[in-house]
Amino acid sequence: MGIESRFIWMDGKLVPFDDAKVHVLSHTLHYGLGVFEGIRSYRQPDGAGGVFKLDEHVRRLMDSAKMCRMEIPFTKEQIRDACLETLSANEMPEAYIRPIVYFGEGSMGLGARNNTVHLTVAVWNWGRYLGEEGIRNGIRVQTSTFTRHHVNSNLQRAKVIGHYVNSILARYEANDNGYDEAIMLDGAGYVAEGTGENLFVARDGVVKTPPVVNILGGLTRRTVIEVLQHEKIPVHEMHFGRDALYVADEVFLSGTAAEITPVREVDRREVGKPGPITRRVQEVYGEGVRGGVDWMKSYVTRF
Repeated sequence: MGIESRFIWMDGKLVPFDDAKVHVLSHTLHYGLGVFEGIRSYRQPDGAGGVFKLDEHVRRLMDSAKMCRMEIPFTKEQIRDACLETLSANEMPEAYIRPIVYFGEGSMGLGARNNTVHLTVAVWNWGRYLGEEGIRNGIRVQTSTFTRHHVNSNLQRAKVIGHYVNSILARYEANDNGYDEAIMLDGAGYVAEGTGENLFVARDGVVKTPPVVNILGGLTRRTVIEVLQHEKIPVHEMHFGRDALYVADEVFLSGTAAEITPVREVDRREVGKPGPITRRVQEVYGEGVRGGVDWMKSYVTRF
């Protein structure tokens, strides 16, 4: 599935897809300092579009920029409107939305501070990030030899472009070894997350997930915790090692792109078919983002 659309929003105006370009000497291209978000819009029961947790995503984008000392030349409301305008212009009630903040050309070097900050919003049709088969029957994952960034080596709460080199290398390694995805450990050896997803483990009806210390605090992760709480399923945020994955009853990943993806095998240890907790979370989340769960309706911005 391609990423083409009719228009991309760039610095306040809609630009035809083929004209949406940046200069080859843009600072972010060379050094990786920039921030972005991944957001999804889902078709609602009446056919209209609905963006899930749009305000929370925009807030995290602005928080990420603040942590990186990037001054976005647009307000929260303008960024929010840009996402909706881009969806509407492309007539996409259901789409993936990518706002990205980056430094343009001007100066080079690590000490450059005065390059213009740009904001772009693109949308495209993106199906199951880890595949339809993965959503139905689970994926195979491998513990990566690449360690997740140490908590003091980077800004763990910021969704920074350059951070994802770490994830890409881990994903390449896992795919080359025949796995669908990688699980990354932190500097102390505890389970952190997938390359672009948070992780949950269930055993004996109790769910645990790594705390927001050495991971990106996913908005889908937070929604999953809320779903579990509404379903009266115990959930704890705590550190644990990879051995907890080997003896788990259920393992699943969460993320805006990945949604709720079950894991059926970890490091050649079988977890098994998606279990009842995973299936229930999938069901509630899938209905909620499409306006079908009362307590989640306030998370959906219709357009």
